[in-house]
Amino acid sequence: MESIKKIYLIGRGPSSSHTMGPEKASKNFLSKYPQASHFQVELYGSLALTGKGHMTDVVIKEVLGENTEIFFLPLVEPSYHPNGMKFMAYFGAELIGEWKVYSVGGGELKEEGEERKGYKAPVYPHHYMEDILVYCKQEQISLVEYVDRYESSDLNAYLEEVLNAMEAAIYRGIATEGVLPGRLKIKRKAKTFYDKYLENHRFPTILYAYSLASSEENASGGTIVTAPTCGSCGVLPAVLFGMHYHHHSPRENVVNALKIAGLVGNLVKHNASISGAEVGCQGEVGVACSMAAAAAAYLKGGNNSVIEYAAEIALEHHLGMTCDPIDGMVQIPCIERNALSAQYAINASEYALMTDGSHHITLDSVIEVMKETGKDMHAKYRETSLGGLATVKRTKEPPKE
Repeated sequence: MESIKKIYLIGRGPSSSHTMGPEKASKNFLSKYPQASHFQVELYGSLALTGKGHMTDVVIKEVLGENTEIFFLPLVEPSYHPNGMKFMAYFGAELIGEWKVYSVGGGELKEEGEERKGYKAPVYPHHYMEDILVYCKQEQISLVEYVDRYESSDLNAYLEEVLNAMEAAIYRGIATEGVLPGRLKIKRKAKTFYDKYLENHRFPTILYAYSLASSEENASGGTIVTAPTCGSCGVLPAVLFGMHYHHHSPRENVVNALKIAGLVGNLVKHNASISGAEVGCQGEVGVACSMAAAAAAYLKGGNNSVIEYAAEIALEHHLGMTCDPIDGMVQIPCIERNALSAQYAINASEYALMTDGSHHITLDSVIEVMKETGKDMHAKYRETSLGGLATVKRTKEPPKE
């Protein structure tokens, strides 16, 4: 597996696969053909179906320039990954270069035929949690010590940057009112929830407020941290900073909790997928909940087995979760889903902490089941907005509050 730094990318929302990935691809392509007079870009599959809602065309033109034609081709369904795109550079009438690339989740890019599990700079020798737990038992080390053993010496400094970015998104979110961009005109709720927390000081309230804050910032195209994706960016920050400010978990412990969460996210990314277009929302919010549950279990004093159990519970009970965003935007059901999954992560950690950590179904098994479930899931439930909640009848105006 690669470094957990790749799980936590600081960037602009609203989507790691539909915004951050295409932006990165556009920059790479422009660097190869700076002499081009104009560009054409073809978007396939999920990118074509929900690209406008995720601002894919906007970010591509921001990088390549307004003299760029973008073609949405939803009927082209690449077999390698649903998020396919083809860049073409022209000098006058001459085609001087082209590149087909895929945005496979979490802002990562892969080329046609490239090994999905292959990394240019692998960091970890183990690829399954079971093997990691056995190794840690043999070496008598914690999961945090395991991460520290294989990561570079600058990991803590990078994770501090990650925490700062997460916290900044929360602060902006709880201070901002108004409506989110797009035709849905969704009212921002983070400030309202935070004001309620100042009144009642209940832990679930701060979890909801912090999660809403990050998710609303993401939906507005603000700077957030993938954890593991933009669409699921509200779960882990809510749990980490809820534990920090409400339960007074030391900052150093929160940094270590990021390591635990990153390890869980890395295992899913390596052995399955964190792309909603490939496996549905179980791979985004489900994985975020699993990461957050593991982090919470660590912050509450859980040992390696309890941490793994918390992560397993959280992911198991998100199996089959569809990705069916209304209007192709990360607003409904994404924002509310982030908030509720933050609370579920706490529930999963508390359940695991009441046990000795022994259980019948392993995290590795659930990750494999999630992958198979994603394969079996109909395409209309995998970030295409062709079914599910994206097509249900709804009131023209939101109900009065």
